[in-house]
Amino acid sequence: MKILDHLEEWLITFLMGAATLIIFVAVVHRYASGLPIPFLQDALIKINMSWAQELCIYMFVWMAKFGAAYGVRTGIHVGVDVLINRLQPGNRARFVIFGLLAGALFTGIVGTLGAKFVWAMGHTDQVSADLELPMWIVYLAIPLGSYLMCFRFLQVAWNFLRTGELPHHDVAHVEGIEDVSALDPFHPASAKQGGKP
Repeated sequence: MKILDHLEEWLITFLMGAATLIIFVAVVHRYASGLPIPFLQDALIKINMSWAQELCIYMFVWMAKFGAAYGVRTGIHVGVDVLINRLQPGNRARFVIFGLLAGALFTGIVGTLGAKFVWAMGHTDQVSADLELPMWIVYLAIPLGSYLMCFRFLQVAWNFLRTGELPHHDVAHVEGIEDVSALDPFHPASAKQGGKP
């Protein structure tokens, strides 16, 4: 499972970083091409960067689909659970499981419909405008991302059934720093350790 987790994280990181770099290069190219410097302007105009915007759009679509699955795994999706948290533990658990299974069912259906669409698209000669990529490759993000998200919903549901815990994303947590009191002398933990609030 750790291999899939790391692959997911590396893919999202690569897509985000590469798209940012490509957009930066394209903007600099466009700006520098307009400068009235004879040799530089002539050389830059010969470089075709029209594909950059299309590629970045596709990269962000792929990043979003896999990022949604990452969000389910880590608990960073926004959810309104005020009423569910006020229920008795038994009823709360039933609603949580129902919600997770509903999410798995929905993403499984989207993945299956997406796979059928990609299969049909694979039998056409349709390509993208600038990159001339087969469109089935572009749309492959839908079934792959949706099936991964479905798997993540099932994984969270199974973990909840075993432990009773859901993934929780702490926005104040900094990776690699475990002792909050070392950063904030006013934190309650620092007062317990003898720090002055």
